[in-house]
Amino acid sequence: MGQMKNRFKVRKIVNIFLFIAVFGSWLSMLFFGTGALVQTGIGSLRYFTVLSNLFAGFTAAAWLIRTRGGAEAGAGVERLKYIAAAAVGLTFVTVMVFLGPLYGYPAMLVGANLFMHLITPVTAIAEVIFLSDVEYTRRDNALVMISPLLYGSFYLGNIAINGIGEWPDTNDWYLFFTWGFPVGMVIFTVIFVVTWLLGFLMRKAKRTKRD
Repeated sequence: MGQMKNRFKVRKIVNIFLFIAVFGSWLSMLFFGTGALVQTGIGSLRYFTVLSNLFAGFTAAAWLIRTRGGAEAGAGVERLKYIAAAAVGLTFVTVMVFLGPLYGYPAMLVGANLFMHLITPVTAIAEVIFLSDVEYTRRDNALVMISPLLYGSFYLGNIAINGIGEWPDTNDWYLFFTWGFPVGMVIFTVIFVVTWLLGFLMRKAKRTKRD
């Protein structure tokens, strides 16, 4: 019982930190944006990085609200935490593998980007693996792909309606289609696979930790 209480206290601190880190870094980006792929003002909401971090921040707030007085968060909130962790995990992987080499890691890990690209994703994933007692299912694993699916629909729809455009006014702000439409679609396919794999690895890590 004491161990459960201690875990609950730690998780509460983690979610308070996530909430402050997400919305603090977003406000910093809104008014003092620095680094690559940063846009001040409401235009920052076009980035999956920002949207996935805000998602993680809102799920942290939902967890804190639902667990007031020591109550259980509930399966719905726990599932959203898992989906959000996969979403920000995708941001982390994209930066480490694709955007970091393209723009340089110093630019991708400075100011608000340090939190959005590194600290928040690692914290959200660690919470799911080490602090959540929920056993996520294969169905939950499939649900993690909702986030990139919704964003991909918005991204591709905007390009289909308004065209790619030219830098700096391009609608392909992640430069996925720099090498042509087929390559861009391959990138999106990889994104879906990576997101599913992140969900799978979190599930696997939880089982390993339990065993």
